Amino acid sequence: MARLGHDVQLLDPRSMVSANPWMSRWIWRTGALGVSRIVHRRSLKSIGGAEFDLAWVDAGEMVDARFVQDLKKRIPLVVNYNVDDPFGPRDGKRWRAYLDAVPAYDLLVVVRAPNVEEAYSCGAKRVMHVFRSADEVAHAPRRLSPEELEKWRSEVVFVGTAFPERGPFFAKLIELGVPLTIYGVRYDRLPEWNLLKPHWRDADTFTVDGYANAISGSKVCLGLLSLGNRDLHTQRSLEVPALGALFCAERTPEHSALYEEDREAVFWTGPEECAAKCLALLHDEDWRTSVARQGRQRYLDGPWQNMRVIQSILDTAVAGNTANPPPMPAGLPHVGDSPATRPKPTGLNETSAARMSRTHGD
Repeated sequence: MARLGHDVQLLDPRSMVSANPWMSRWIWRTGALGVSRIVHRRSLKSIGGAEFDLAWVDAGEMVDARFVQDLKKRIPLVVNYNVDDPFGPRDGKRWRAYLDAVPAYDLLVVVRAPNVEEAYSCGAKRVMHVFRSADEVAHAPRRLSPEELEKWRSEVVFVGTAFPERGPFFAKLIELGVPLTIYGVRYDRLPEWNLLKPHWRDADTFTVDGYANAISGSKVCLGLLSLGNRDLHTQRSLEVPALGALFCAERTPEHSALYEEDREAVFWTGPEECAAKCLALLHDEDWRTSVARQGRQRYLDGPWQNMRVIQSILDTAVAGNTANPPPMPAGLPHVGDSPATRPKPTGLNETSAARMSRTHGD
């Protein structure tokens, strides 16, 4: 947002509460019960008497309805952007505060088609559906130093958290001879841990550099979905090609709309096809180089750079319509309501989006 020319004040709710791991567990399991009041009070104190044109809540698991309502008393527009699946069943009560606040937002932005109707069912005023994006700076191609390459080099890599379905999948890839490297947490909780452990690396991929280096050091980067999150594409669907790495992912309608198969990305269905594709890629450097190059070009040619997506959200929030429709891959229908049915927001000049407060929720 600052790169777009806005004056941004950042408030991080996580910094307003204890860093104790038990606090994170409490927030996740209860939906920030009690904690949201602390965040509410301390955030408003931080804002003080400053004036803003727009408040941007990212994710919002610690932002309840009363907080949003108080923001709206002093800021004309309050927008929520959530790339998670708060309406799905996977995360239990984690999104309790968010779901309570849905009717209070002026615009709710989601990245899954089913979330549109689910949001309206929860009382949302206006809902915008966008595809995810990669950041022009954080996910720009990088040349690793010899020392970095020694640390991060891998043949086939996956960067992500352990889920129950991933254990058997990776075990099958290993059985089929795929030289796999895994970065992420909670793999030691899987029944397949003894088999996976030699392939798991203990490195911090939660930092921007760690995540990008792990991808950049690989020959093939796997893209798995989260079944509990009802994904048909994920953040890495854009971030891997943006970094100039080869994206090898589950075959879905959204992935197929994003990239031409075997030219801009490589797709598979099931571990057997995944293993066959990975092994073929490892033995064909020209194919790997070509797919990685064409995939990055597809990202550059498409409208999925972070600044473009963010700008389309701001334009929609300020204008009160879909004059600048959210970027979608060709071949997929736009999901959303008719501009005519969307209420026109009041109290904000259409050109005055110069200052905003961004509350970073996750």
